[in-house]
Amino acid sequence: MASKTERGGYTEASIADQTVLRGEGGETHQVAGGEVPVLTTQQGVPVSDDQNSLKAGPRGPTLLEDFHFREKIFHFDHERIPERVVHARGFGAHGYFELTESLSDLTSADLFQRVGERTPAFVRFSTVAGNKGSADLARDVRGFAVKLYTKEGNWDLVGNNIPVFFIQDAIKFPDLIHAAKQEPDRGFPQAQTAHDNFWDFISLTPESLNMALWIMSDRTLPRSFRFMEGFGVHTFRLVNAEGRSSYVKFHWKPKLGLQSVAWNEAVKINGADPDFHRRDLWTAIGDGDFPEWELGLQIFDDAFADRFPFDILDATKLIPEEDVPVRIVGRLVLDRVVDNFFAETEQVAFCTQNIVPGIDFTNDPLLQGRNFSYLDTQLKRLGGPNFTHIPVNAPKCPFAHFQQDGHMAMHNPKGRANYEPNSWGGAAGGPRESPKGYRTFPAEVAGEKRRVRAELFADHYSQARQFYLSQTPVEQTHIRNAFVFELSKVETPAIRARVVSHLLQVDAALAKQVAEGLGLEAMPKPADPARPVVTDLAPSPALSILANGPKDFRGRKVGALVTDGVDAAVLAALRDALAAEGAMLELVAPKVGGVKDSKGQHHPAQQKVNGGPSVLYDAVAVLPSADGAALLAREATAKDFLNDAYAHAKFIGHAKAAKPLLEKAGLTEPDAGFLPLDKPEHAKAFVAACRKLRFWEREAKVQAA
Repeated sequence: MASKTERGGYTEASIADQTVLRGEGGETHQVAGGEVPVLTTQQGVPVSDDQNSLKAGPRGPTLLEDFHFREKIFHFDHERIPERVVHARGFGAHGYFELTESLSDLTSADLFQRVGERTPAFVRFSTVAGNKGSADLARDVRGFAVKLYTKEGNWDLVGNNIPVFFIQDAIKFPDLIHAAKQEPDRGFPQAQTAHDNFWDFISLTPESLNMALWIMSDRTLPRSFRFMEGFGVHTFRLVNAEGRSSYVKFHWKPKLGLQSVAWNEAVKINGADPDFHRRDLWTAIGDGDFPEWELGLQIFDDAFADRFPFDILDATKLIPEEDVPVRIVGRLVLDRVVDNFFAETEQVAFCTQNIVPGIDFTNDPLLQGRNFSYLDTQLKRLGGPNFTHIPVNAPKCPFAHFQQDGHMAMHNPKGRANYEPNSWGGAAGGPRESPKGYRTFPAEVAGEKRRVRAELFADHYSQARQFYLSQTPVEQTHIRNAFVFELSKVETPAIRARVVSHLLQVDAALAKQVAEGLGLEAMPKPADPARPVVTDLAPSPALSILANGPKDFRGRKVGALVTDGVDAAVLAALRDALAAEGAMLELVAPKVGGVKDSKGQHHPAQQKVNGGPSVLYDAVAVLPSADGAALLAREATAKDFLNDAYAHAKFIGHAKAAKPLLEKAGLTEPDAGFLPLDKPEHAKAFVAACRKLRFWEREAKVQAA
């Protein structure tokens, strides 16, 4: 039988109470629930290994002859029409990439040569697991796909807002997504991983533990697309004009800083505004507050790769920024919404194989599989091979080829020649090869053809531990609570226990707290690691959201609860202070028609009290008149406005007249997160306090209560 490391950490022992590996003679095995048939291809060929794609050596490229992988991924790619199988719910916008530092010494890629030059871009953000009609604030990974229309063709950097992934080999992708999606016998839950199938898969797939920590963190609850990072996930190559190669990992860092929402807050946002992320991006661009990210590169060589304790081809691992600093080389700006959602956001086709001269792939088996899969997916989803004729997918540089006909062909080669080589001269002969064309980096490849993984791929827990220990206490609490919530929705006790057995290899205190939260009768035995856990990895502060929060309140929004008679001077001062900060103010009033201030001036409201809950805002101000406060004290949704703001640790600015309303909401002991807003000069102090985003000291008190 194959060793643990050859099987990527899979053994009968690692699968706890089940035996799923097939016997040497093709016989079935007895498992929990009775005898099961041998896994075969659609042609009936028995499958010996469903965990690894066929490679030329442990770290070599995936081979095209792998008929099992080809059939499996082919069928998976064609499961849904017309929406995407994954990343179905998306939102896109146009913009540009501007180079701020030349990389001519590292790559011949045209877009990285001339400082100040702008390259047109289209970006699509998305959730992964939910269908097109699901809500924006699901606890989920976010897609961050960038199409750059360079002078040498389209480059698609198809990434996520998390730098690692669940699996190491693309052959497991159909299984991952099947497990995460709605359970097939019942069609629910929608856009949620809080169910048996998902956690059953995770508990039987040790390589996913690092990603499990990430998805239970606040990274999967972003406040906005504008406040989240993007990552290329895989290791790529940069190749310069002399043919010299460097390894690279791509990062998109938001100029506004990182920010997420609380889980309880996300649930309520989904009820109040299921299009919260879409609306935020649309509004920001419409207001001229163009979202912006910096492009950062982690660049390293073979010497670093050889001494790094993990394999750079393993997509379940990252390279800490403390080990290889991120070098900022450009900026991405989104400055135009689409003209038509279907024509652009729905029909845009991203393919990881779309690269340009100066950029190349590595043998990362997940990346190799994605390159194979995406073209197949677009063929099915967009109806034929001519999806590049759709404007959003077409290059903006000159292009010429002999590909012709097919479904919905919009342009074909002109003239007599539709083949190459041909003897027709000049333009009549059509396009020809060029010495300046794309050249693949000549990496040496050697090895036996086997379904295996490289030795270091079998370390499944060390970076998960490092990630957890890199979080602030607040963030660790959120991770613990997320595990308890998700696993509380799992109906099978054995699955809950298996997950806790893996957490014991990550952090004993975390595992104990999750077990107590679930009410496990006994602590399970720790999972058997395929490789020893490295326990002395230094924490990486770059992995924490709160440790990398914004330095200002720019791009955020305050909701002001107002009534007729609101103090005109205070309201004006608050509006001015927020404008100076680059933040926004929305008025929430008893009637959406608005209010008259203390000077009789009318102010239209953006939200009605029972339609504008405080979960829609980053901080709140409570500015009623005395009569207005008495009126709002009888309104249940006004009390909810305050109670939610308090529970979600938001800063609350308030006038003295709001005291009866605060008392009615049970907020009789204000903490330092409550700030006075009785005088115009209070406005600047309130906005300055809001730069911290949350008064986290309150959260522990609320949870204890």
